[in-house]
Amino acid sequence: MPKHNPRHSGYILYIIIAVSGILYVATGYFVPRNETVLLLSLYITLFGGYLILYYLLKNEVKTGIIVAIGFRLLLLFSIPALSDDFNRFIWDGRLLASGVNPFNEVPEYYFKQGFSIPGINQSLYANLNFTLHHTMYPPVAQFTGWVAALISTNSVFWSVVVMRTFILAADIGSIFLIRKLLEVYKAKMECVLLYALNPLVILELTGNLHHEAFVILFLLLAILLLNMDKPVKSAISFGLAISSKLIPLIFLPLLLSRLGIKRTMAYVLVVAGVTFLLFIPFINEQLLHAYISSGMLYFQKFEFNASIYYLIREVGYWVKGYNIIQSAGPWLALITVMAIGLLAVTDWKQKMKLPEALMWVLLIYVAFTTTLHPWYIVPVLAFSVFTSYRFPLLWTMLIFLTYSSYSAYGFSENMYLISGEYLVVYGYMLYELKGHNKSNSMKQNVISANC
Repeated sequence: MPKHNPRHSGYILYIIIAVSGILYVATGYFVPRNETVLLLSLYITLFGGYLILYYLLKNEVKTGIIVAIGFRLLLLFSIPALSDDFNRFIWDGRLLASGVNPFNEVPEYYFKQGFSIPGINQSLYANLNFTLHHTMYPPVAQFTGWVAALISTNSVFWSVVVMRTFILAADIGSIFLIRKLLEVYKAKMECVLLYALNPLVILELTGNLHHEAFVILFLLLAILLLNMDKPVKSAISFGLAISSKLIPLIFLPLLLSRLGIKRTMAYVLVVAGVTFLLFIPFINEQLLHAYISSGMLYFQKFEFNASIYYLIREVGYWVKGYNIIQSAGPWLALITVMAIGLLAVTDWKQKMKLPEALMWVLLIYVAFTTTLHPWYIVPVLAFSVFTSYRFPLLWTMLIFLTYSSYSAYGFSENMYLISGEYLVVYGYMLYELKGHNKSNSMKQNVISANC
């Protein structure tokens, strides 16, 4: 039997790192969203390289983290090509830098008024995705756009670089917090590489500037501080997570079984206080209206890559003869709240570690939502690394296929791809659940986690 030659593995490692770096540059700088075949080919190749890199570096975690950070730095000067949300971040930041509350008016108002605010111009307006709707981005997101506007009022390029610096710092911080929490939960250190090297994480957070980077950072910090018995500091971090995106609000019921009623009430008061303080610069009569109108838009108009909702929509077409999203969306939101409450009750004896509980709560949310963009599942992956469940990792490969909806001919979802995505992901999830139940791993989840 031939002996293993570590030099050969070294050569392979260098080749995979170099090729992956080239592919990240190609994807981040040169491939538009509508080049479906090329985009998906590059991503699938990146994902294959990711799996090989994980195997080669799982015993060299520090080297793996350095490589992961290097991949992110390659995207520092790219303009996001897969999402145009960054234009709204810049728009809001420029309004804020001029002393204008970004929640006050919709972008069309400034178009009709003739753009009298520095940096608020026709060029930026033309690249906004929703000009008739109020912003929904909370204070932390507004802060990054504001700093970008202060540094560069008229340059989209430098605004992107400034905002990406914040995202990059948050994502790197998350990597080190994951590593620290893996020590706390006595899990294998190589699990951090499942997140750090994942191409969906790199492309959607650092590449496309999505604020899930801050949500993950502050939630991980909140979990760590709670494990260190520092509930006040944990609550402050939790408030920062909510002030990055409102979605962490759905995690609050999980605290009851871990802190008790009195301590949970105190924790929530601190969270509410931090959130309120950060919202103070934006509070006026328009703020509530902005969130209500934009929230109704989200639940009653938006639909993309949904699972349960698309099945309900088909039944609606069959029974009613039209799209029932206006009634189905709010009902699905209510079912989501009830399901999360039920999970919190069944987890009263803390059968799950907190990261795993967060993972399942997020899964409930994304299962019932009417809109599921690829970056929405990055937090699911982040919390899954503390468990032995690997269906979120599989999902990070399959969900990228939804970019096939954008082509040179316009927008059109491929229902065969979406059906395949959910059949495979949910099927593998059920397979893992069945295996975990047989081995009784729910009682040992993190300690028995096998990366």
